[in-house]
Parts: sequence; C-alpha cells; structure tokens
Amino acid sequence: MQDLRIGGRSSNAMYQYTIQSDTVEDLVKWGPTILSQMQHLPGFQDVSSDQQNGGLDEMLNYDRLTAAKLGLTAQTLDSALYGAFGQSEVSIIYTQLNQYYVVLEVAPQYWQSPDGLKDIYLHTSTSNNGANNIPLFAVAKGQANTTPLAINHTGLFPSVTVSFNLAPNMSLSDATLSIFQMQKRLGTPSTMQGFFAGTLLAYQQSLGTEPILIVTALLAVYIVLGILYESLVHPVTIISTLPSASVGAMLALMLFKQDLNIISIIGIVLLIGIVKKNAIMMIDFALQAEREEGKKPIDAIFEACMLRFRPILMTTMAALLGALPLALGTGTGYELRRPLGITIVGGLILSQLLTLYTTPVVYLAFDRLRLRMAGKRTEHSLPAPEAG
Repeated sequence: MQDLRIGGRSSNAMYQYTIQSDTVEDLVKWGPTILSQMQHLPGFQDVSSDQQNGGLDEMLNYDRLTAAKLGLTAQTLDSALYGAFGQSEVSIIYTQLNQYYVVLEVAPQYWQSPDGLKDIYLHTSTSNNGANNIPLFAVAKGQANTTPLAINHTGLFPSVTVSFNLAPNMSLSDATLSIFQMQKRLGTPSTMQGFFAGTLLAYQQSLGTEPILIVTALLAVYIVLGILYESLVHPVTIISTLPSASVGAMLALMLFKQDLNIISIIGIVLLIGIVKKNAIMMIDFALQAEREEGKKPIDAIFEACMLRFRPILMTTMAALLGALPLALGTGTGYELRRPLGITIVGGLILSQLLTLYTTPVVYLAFDRLRLRMAGKRTEHSLPAPEAG
C-alpha cells in the first residue's frame, strides 16, 4: 500500500476512476450502477464511491389559488420556512472586551425531521373563520425524496469518483481494460465521460511517453555510433543485439510472475546501454582488423569473437552479479527494486547467450549488402567506351 498519492481525491483505496457528466441527474442514475458493476469485476477490491444519494429531501407543492384566498403570497411562505430552518441575527451583546452575536434558530429536534413542517404556521391578516395562523399543509403538500448530500466537481462539471484496489495478481493494464469494457457494455450516454485519476492517471501518462523515450534513446545511440564508425550500417548491427535483451527481460518477468510496470520498463531502457557494449567490442575490433591489417570481414569478425569473448563475459557477469541483489533481495521496499533486478538479469543472460552468435551473422550480412550497393554505384559510374 502506498502512503503517498499522486493527485486524485482522498479515499480509502489507491486507484480512482472518475465519471463526469453535464447533468446531476445522469450521475444520480448511472453512478450507483457503475459502482455495482465494478464491485463484481474480478480482481477488484475495496470498491467505494464518494457519491451519497441518501440525503432527505422534502418537496413542497404550493397551492397558489388557495393561498391567494387566504391572503398569502410566495414571499410569506419563503419567510416562514427560513424562519423555521434558517438562522437570524437578532441582537448583539457588547462587553468591555468583546461583542457577541445573538443568533436565533429553532431547536434541533424540530428541524432534523420532515415532521417539523407540521408545526409551521403562516400568519395572515385576512381573517377566515376567526383564525389568523394557517397551517403550512393547508396551502402546500409535501413529498419526500432523496437528494445527493454533496456534489463534487472536476473542473466545471459534476463528477463521481469510484475508488478501488487491485488483487495481488491483477495488473493495471488489465484493470483499465476491464473498466472500459464494462462501461461500453452498460451503454452509458454520450454526455457521460469516464477517465482515471490520481495514481492510475499518472501511470497512463507515463506509459504514453515510454515509446517516445525508447525511440529517442535508440536514435541517439544510432547517431553517436554512426559518427564513431563513419558508417550507416554498423550502428544497425550493434542495435540488433537489443531485441534479445528485451525478450530475455520479458521471459524473466513471466518466470517470476512479475508485471511489466514502470520500473521494469526502466530496466529495459538500462539494458540498451549495457547490452550494446558486447557488439561494440566485437565490431570495433573487426573494423580495426579490416582497416589496419587488411583482413577479410569473415576473418576479422571471427578473430574479434575469439579475442573479445573474455572481456565481454567479464563485463556481462559484473553487471549481472551487480543486479542480483536487486532481484533476490528482501526487506523494506523490495517490491520496487525486484522488477528492475529481474529485468536486468534476464536480459543480460539471454543476450549473452545469443549475441555472440547473432552479431557476426548480422555483421557479415550487412557487409555483403554494403558491398553490393557499392558495386552497383561503381558499375553506374564507369565511363562509356570510346568509339572506333
């Protein structure tokens, strides 16, 4: 359970789903329905709502014709009701140091129940059957209803917030999908909009920028390596080692039954910088052997794999063993560190097993492609034969 919240309303649960509408009537109708449906969704716990529709409401229907015969007006009725259920300042008591306001109100036992309306009399100057005080229900009829005790707003529109927790094996992505499917199945009107708030909204916003972050990181790596090797092909060879690390990280998360959360994605981004050094060590040595010793690409990359195997293994084991305490450690906050360690360890193990075999293949394939394209350009640039 998290003690710190990221926005949202104060509630007894961690995640929140807010329903917003143009009218209060739609919220009164659909709010309890959505709450009931979410309580029956699998994987949802502690589902509650800030909507309270159980407030008492007494609607008075005013008979203007009867009141006019008795000399009563709407202002008379309004003044009588405010005098009974409102507060009035009638005097001020002055002392040497302070002053005290005297507020007149009805005793609580008379205004806490609709039965207090039976004791309200309207004063009229027109005598009818010798009576000047007319009972309220002689000119009005009461109808008991329920009304929301408070109406929350999100921005300018009324809203209802449903709070919930998730079961241990329920992921946030599955929870959001279940809520969207539930609301679509209910067929809520177009005037109602549902969106996540608080921690869940921050989770969605962070996931929305993750693809851009990964693409930007890969583009930065490609530009730097392209400048380093003065080639457009060899950076692609180095970047080709990253898919194996991502697959290894996902398999490790599935093996240990961990969710792909923000911390896991951070671990995958870290693997971009850790894993590509294997290919850099081989490609750098192979290019140097080609340029300085004049070796063929197949001989150069074979020698690079043989001579660079030990430093590659040493650096990989150093990073892997450094991440093991994160993956296996316990104690306070281990839930936050464990996905990061599992992601790094799984990605390093699979990439170490595959990149020593795949990198030479990709290197030779791109080298043949480069030579083929260069040969075509050379063929087109040959001078035309002289006549005669």
